[in-house]
Amino acid sequence: MTVARLLVPAQAKRGEFVEVRIAIQHPMETGFRMDNNGRVIPKNTISNLVCRYNGAEVFRAEMGSGIAANPYLQFYFVAQDSGKVELDWVDDAGAKGSASAAIVVT
Repeated sequence: MTVARLLVPAQAKRGEFVEVRIAIQHPMETGFRMDNNGRVIPKNTISNLVCRYNGAEVFRAEMGSGIAANPYLQFYFVAQDSGKVELDWVDDAGAKGSASAAIVVT
């Protein structure tokens, strides 16, 4: 399981754009590097990340080897109702991660 830091505002006004920031601790190995013994380190990147707001998908990223280690993503969605922001991702090795935060809309 990877470690992530998800930042969303605790409150927003209805119709307001909400900034979502996430930093995921992950090596994002490209498959092109070698270890100290000359063996190729297998490719292992976060291949798919999905953000849902109250169950509806609002953002999707399909990443590859061009993304740096410990990826940082920032995006926006429009706040409609109070609820939950949920992020789920999976890497090439099959490891899954998730993060969530609540937001109150007034």
